Amino acid sequence: MTEPQEERRQAQAMLGEAWTLLGGDPAAPYRVRWTGPEGLLPARLPLAALAGAAVGAAALAAAELAALRTGAAGPPAVTVDSAAVATAFAGERHLRRDGEPWHAWAPLSRFWPAADGWVRTHANYPHHRERLLAALGVPDSAADPAAAVAAAVAGRPAEETARLVTDAGGLAVAVRTPQEWAAHPQGAAAAALPLLTLERTGAAPAARPGPPAAADGPLPSGDGPLLPAAGLRVLDLTRVIAGPVGTRTLGLLGADVLRIDSPRLPEIPEQHLETGFGKRSALLDLDRRTDRDRFEELLGGADAVVTGYRPGALDRHGLSPEALLERRPGLTVATVDAWGPVGPWVGRRGFDSLVQAASGIAHLHAAADGTPGALPVQGLDHATGYLLAAAVLRARADAAVDGGGRVARLSLARTAAWLLRQPRPEPSSAPAPAASAADAAEAAAAPYLAEADTPMGRVRHALPPVHLDGGPRDWRRPVGPWGADPAAWA
Repeated sequence: MTEPQEERRQAQAMLGEAWTLLGGDPAAPYRVRWTGPEGLLPARLPLAALAGAAVGAAALAAAELAALRTGAAGPPAVTVDSAAVATAFAGERHLRRDGEPWHAWAPLSRFWPAADGWVRTHANYPHHRERLLAALGVPDSAADPAAAVAAAVAGRPAEETARLVTDAGGLAVAVRTPQEWAAHPQGAAAAALPLLTLERTGAAPAARPGPPAAADGPLPSGDGPLLPAAGLRVLDLTRVIAGPVGTRTLGLLGADVLRIDSPRLPEIPEQHLETGFGKRSALLDLDRRTDRDRFEELLGGADAVVTGYRPGALDRHGLSPEALLERRPGLTVATVDAWGPVGPWVGRRGFDSLVQAASGIAHLHAAADGTPGALPVQGLDHATGYLLAAAVLRARADAAVDGGGRVARLSLARTAAWLLRQPRPEPSSAPAPAASAADAAEAAAAPYLAEADTPMGRVRHALPPVHLDGGPRDWRRPVGPWGADPAAWA
């Protein structure tokens, strides 16, 4: 347990660092109000500070854009409440559909003992499960696939298993210590980069946006919540958690967010339920001419495009940042990936759990018997998502003043490197039992949970933690069925 207020002090410092990279007013982080109890995200790394800083950055960027668009003398005040943040970061755990919880991990997504260490696999999606089994020579019809995978992994060095699975298009990494990751070419590449980059490009003219809308009318006459991103059109080409959390935040703040997925890639229903609030969802197959033409029409009306695929994966569709900005100068393009834009793993697929395992985070959270562990939430995903939203909002604010396009780049590995660089909490001489910590977090979460009727049933979800005075406290648009909306702007 950290000393009283230590989480808050560290979050303030981390927010200042992130805000500097985003190019915001240096004084803004000192105006944030920090509330709520400490100790709700217990970890051997400063997870709570990371979470608070990321949410604070998104809220500050929203407040700044609100002031720019309303012409107010100053931005609305921002509050970061630790209980709201902890609840949102554990949103998958709090999710209920018609009272039923979501069991987020598939049986083959776990740590496996190898001949010389440990391997972490990710097989939540059916196609990733199939590739994992094929790489290890396990038939899909095996009576006990988990036992067969365990035997296959146990008979090989960890790196060999990770290579076999990766070469087959599956997802697996060897568990490393922080020191081993620092010496690995990909770890070194991630550590050499800043947390994020936000760069100006091109010479598009400034287009200062008008006042944002309130939920029931234009400001200042309306009495609904302030929506700083109202009128902003966002094409959301992201999946899983980090990108969808970022675009969900933009939807909260009033943006028209249209998520586009390929009908060839499956989606986990509960994952869509958790991250689909505040946006619409459509399917387009960019290998079909008619769907590609429809996408180009959408791009012609977009203000921002957010992508969440590994670098280069979308290039054949002309969706690299450079190609997008060539067709639409003045666009904001924000990218998020697992391993970063440089290094030998630049083209690899990845998820939060794999980055934690490769980077040393899982090692630092190992149990007494040596079994690797994890952060209590998928903190890299969620933190990167809120930083992504902050980058898009800052980009639009800057472009409104001095024109040009913007490219923001973030990755889970860079967020992990940032977290690992921070001073670590002092271990408590008498740590609270895990059950007690969980009970405290559940009790603190109650005010930050809500229920909504959706076409998929009654959904309990975590409320958004991005709080600015006069701003929204819940999404106006409940989550709808995946892929069920027309591919058109509202």
